[in-house]
Amino acid sequence: AGTGLLLLAAVSAVTVSHFKGKGASQTQESPAPDTEPALTAASVTVNGISLEGLNQDEVYEKIKELFPWSMKAAYGDEQLPVTDLLQPRLKKWAQQLCTSSQSGEITLTAADLVDDQLEKDALAQARTLAGQWEIAPKNSGLDYFDKEKGSFVFSDGCSGIEIDEEQMAQDILSAIRENRLDAVITARSSDAAPALSAAQAKEAYKTIATFTTETTNNQKRNTNVRLAAEALNGTIVQPGDEFSFNSVVGQRTAEKGYQEAAAYNSGSVVQEIGGGVCQISSTLYRVVFNAGMKVTFRRSHTFEPNYVTPGQDAAISWEQPDFRFVNPSDAPIGIRASYADRKATVSIYGIPVLEDGVSWDLYSEKVEELDPPEPEYVEDPTLAPGTEKVVKAATPGSRWDTYKVVSKNGKEIERTLDHSKSYKGHAAVIHRNTSSGETAPSQAGTDAAAPTETSAAHTAEGQTSGATENAGSTSSLENGSQPAGSESTAPSPTVDGMPEGYTPGTGVIAPFQPENQ
Repeated sequence: AGTGLLLLAAVSAVTVSHFKGKGASQTQESPAPDTEPALTAASVTVNGISLEGLNQDEVYEKIKELFPWSMKAAYGDEQLPVTDLLQPRLKKWAQQLCTSSQSGEITLTAADLVDDQLEKDALAQARTLAGQWEIAPKNSGLDYFDKEKGSFVFSDGCSGIEIDEEQMAQDILSAIRENRLDAVITARSSDAAPALSAAQAKEAYKTIATFTTETTNNQKRNTNVRLAAEALNGTIVQPGDEFSFNSVVGQRTAEKGYQEAAAYNSGSVVQEIGGGVCQISSTLYRVVFNAGMKVTFRRSHTFEPNYVTPGQDAAISWEQPDFRFVNPSDAPIGIRASYADRKATVSIYGIPVLEDGVSWDLYSEKVEELDPPEPEYVEDPTLAPGTEKVVKAATPGSRWDTYKVVSKNGKEIERTLDHSKSYKGHAAVIHRNTSSGETAPSQAGTDAAAPTETSAAHTAEGQTSGATENAGSTSSLENGSQPAGSESTAPSPTVDGMPEGYTPGTGVIAPFQPENQ
């Protein structure tokens, strides 16, 4: 007659059945601290193998030979090894045996080693194996942009392969209980249907945000705005991918048709290829923010923009500064951009990221007027000696606070400071004659022409020779704007200037008008 033996009750609840031996003790003793585990019984035999005098490691090596493991899982023509799930339990069994006072003959089977934890380990192993064979279904979504038709094309979704993990785990456990440690477990699969069909995806997609800004009547600048919009139009951003304006639009060159338009280089108005492209990047920034995208980098201009409210601009130059954002949704998004009739429009087309009824917006307010730079004096001998003439008035700088405004069902529920931005003012240009002698008479009707700023937005690429963009607001984690009170003074290439008719401290802003595509 045999007696049941529970050797691992305190360690792993492993049941050892069929303990044989007349007068065998059932008492378990814990070893003294720092005592080398050793067999205390004069004679212990497991499945006919004597373990007398063996230490814990030697016991493990002996009993491991009783359970040779070569189990595999198969799917189709491929077989993968199943991790030996008995090894850790045999080690615990050997440890418990060596710290007890058992003696006699023990019968141990693989079924005796099955416990709740082994069942969990079998399921984890099944999931690991299934991951090698499963194929996720591909939902229908944006595939590409048909330029001829001017519309996005949706791909047809396809089914995936799903492995029955729970059944595989049960088959592994059954093989262990039956001592079939060399079994080949056949994985069972089923088709995994895509969550969205092409028709469902097309219905779910809509224009989730759109924004329009007005351009100037400068034809060269408007050509640059149009070319940048055409390069941006139809861009698809996959889930989790980061969009880069410079990577998508590319370098603005004369070979691509970009024109020279006014731009700022270190605070001076110059003519640069691509002047005005920042109007597209700034319009994109507004619509990206409204759509709930994650802005990862943006920089403001040195001077106030005129085509968006100050604090809501995104300066672009080649290769830096750039404008970047990440698509945080589970579906691709598409970008539509266009220019017509002195209006630049950018839209985000996709499945809404924000909760139903929730909207994000930006609100900027001027909180301080800053002193203009020191005047620039120009010696003009045509003026009377000792006189001067203001040919260009100074304009003050300004500091703007921009807030993230969250609304639900049209009612504001949250307003937080997103970033602060200080813009430089423009120095007055004063002509003067500091001589004390007589001057040549000035010609009738002629005064030195005042420098004018005749262009709009900052150039897309500009020059990088010593230019400094002293007003960068780099992005915060949430929406890409620099934390309040922080200003970047890192050098940057040329950025574009202001539109014709520019008046510092004012902003031209088109209303946000979501619509379906």
